[in-house]
Amino acid sequence: MTTLPSRPLVNPSRRSLLKGLAGAAALGAAGPFAGLARGAESAGRIRQSACLWCYDGFLKREKMDLDAFAAACAAMGLKSIELVGPDKWPVLQKHGLICAMTPSHGIPKGLNRVENHDGCLATIRKSIDATSAAGFPNVITLSGNREGLDDQQGLENCVAALKQIAPYAEEKKVTVCLEFLNSINHKDYMADSTRWCVELVRRVNSPRVKVLYDIYHAAMMKEDVLADIRKHADCWGHYHTGGMPGRNEIDATQTLDYAQLMRAIAETGYTGYVGQEFIPKQPDALKSLQQAVALCAV
Repeated sequence: MTTLPSRPLVNPSRRSLLKGLAGAAALGAAGPFAGLARGAESAGRIRQSACLWCYDGFLKREKMDLDAFAAACAAMGLKSIELVGPDKWPVLQKHGLICAMTPSHGIPKGLNRVENHDGCLATIRKSIDATSAAGFPNVITLSGNREGLDDQQGLENCVAALKQIAPYAEEKKVTVCLEFLNSINHKDYMADSTRWCVELVRRVNSPRVKVLYDIYHAAMMKEDVLADIRKHADCWGHYHTGGMPGRNEIDATQTLDYAQLMRAIAETGYTGYVGQEFIPKQPDALKSLQQAVALCAV
């Protein structure tokens, strides 16, 4: 992860934007972005989050630190910045934000192989402890890559591992979410289908083991995203966004109707978070994020 400067050194072209965003956060959304912030917080039924890694390039280019970015996110009405380690959580909390999805182990070596169980479960357990202590809701986990392993055997192994950690997650009131990724961008990744992910949740049978349903990744695998959001709502513990194709802005330049998808999520009674995980294509990444927040405030 890019190491950010300790102070917000802001390009002059961004000064007025950031001043307005930070002012809106500090003054209860009384600023140039007040309407957007109020709309996201009061009119929207979806609690929204931003995935920090998507903004690494933007933050480095604009010499903006996490503190300034968190202030901007809070002003937009976001509730969380996710996939951030515990060392950065105090910065989020300073701005009234949480980390709605906390990290654990990596992608290629996951729970689908028994030889990975001890290492992955130890990392997940440590993440559960930190997440619970902070009062945050979710920890991510991943299936791992196939590497020639049969999908059914990989499923059996993932179920066995998650059954081991489920009682501890229940005790700590933290949900472990295994992420659905496409196996095109993430070549050879195992948990790449709705069927596999739903069977996993059903077989573990714990209220604290769910799937992180990534809408972009599901669309890449040609799943019926809208139908699956409605049909399997009880299996999804968290959502991620991303424009299809390209994983860029979730606007009219791509094919998914995110306003419709967010309405469907809200109508299932979902009370968790939706993480904006698109990679901004336009230079003004904050503007892209504002537009996404407004679109999803259904």
